[in-house]
Amino acid sequence: ELGFDACAIADADAIPQAPGRLRQFLADGHHATMEWMAETETRRGAPRELWADTRRIVTLAMTYAGEGDPLAPLQDPRAAAISVYARNRDYHDIIKGRLKELAQHLLAQARRQGVEGAVKVFVDTAPVMEKPLAQAAGLGWQGKHTNLVSRDLGSWFFLAEIFTDLPLPVDAAETDHCGSCRACLDVCPTNAFPAAYRLDARRCISYLTIEHKGAIPHALRPAMGNRIYGCDDCLAVCPWNKFARSTREEKLRGREDLAAPMLADLVGLGDAAFRSHFSGSPIKRIGRDRLIRNVLIAIGNSGKRDLAIHAERLLADPAPVVRAMAVWALS
Repeated sequence: ELGFDACAIADADAIPQAPGRLRQFLADGHHATMEWMAETETRRGAPRELWADTRRIVTLAMTYAGEGDPLAPLQDPRAAAISVYARNRDYHDIIKGRLKELAQHLLAQARRQGVEGAVKVFVDTAPVMEKPLAQAAGLGWQGKHTNLVSRDLGSWFFLAEIFTDLPLPVDAAETDHCGSCRACLDVCPTNAFPAAYRLDARRCISYLTIEHKGAIPHALRPAMGNRIYGCDDCLAVCPWNKFARSTREEKLRGREDLAAPMLADLVGLGDAAFRSHFSGSPIKRIGRDRLIRNVLIAIGNSGKRDLAIHAERLLADPAPVVRAMAVWALS
């Protein structure tokens, strides 16, 4: 009734391997400039460190898959490719309210049986190891691209959690069903996977276009193509996505104007126009300067000389990172 597509429950101690794997990930520098991952390492690695009273973790999935080929925008160098999840309303705004409603329903059910409990809800804004917990609960498994894959839903879905001190029954963990397939590893434009089940964020286009704040390394710019916000390549080629179902949530259906917007229409956005255009969108959080940085790289990669005038106009932009990418795009 609340729009979630799957639900499963894990014990709070179900991911004993997570702290060690996280420690190695950080030691290898694969978190890039995301220092918040290192700062929250202890709480991130063990749910009870986040909330000592945690006994069970209810994990939930909500699909956001759309219609058509998610990689189609890559075929038009004048268009911008935006990750499918960001073509719609910010999922935090949608899921958090539903999650709270479900949590209160859970507590009410417990009270009817004479049991008092407590809950905490999370939608990826807290240091929670969502994917290992979801695998332990049985929602899916972490594929070779490190994203969660479900035999029923594919991999186009958001995750959310309810931590509780209630002694709920737990579900069986999911096992790996990737087999010998390596489609996700081979398709990566920047070779961001040093090995199966390992991701180096320093080379990941999703990290570079969203989390990275400065100039994007020169050597990686050509491989970005026209991807201006995120990258879906490793998800899109996964064979399990033949089972993906379109979202039932109207607010998660992609905006038509974000399916493949023209680079020429985006590059001229000032700060006020940017905030207005991306109001309610996940894209808004990276700010105008980072988005224009990405758009300029796409313009440079396009090879379309008539787009050069747009880069030329930004050579005197107030933002240093925008000026730098304008120079690169022109060159």
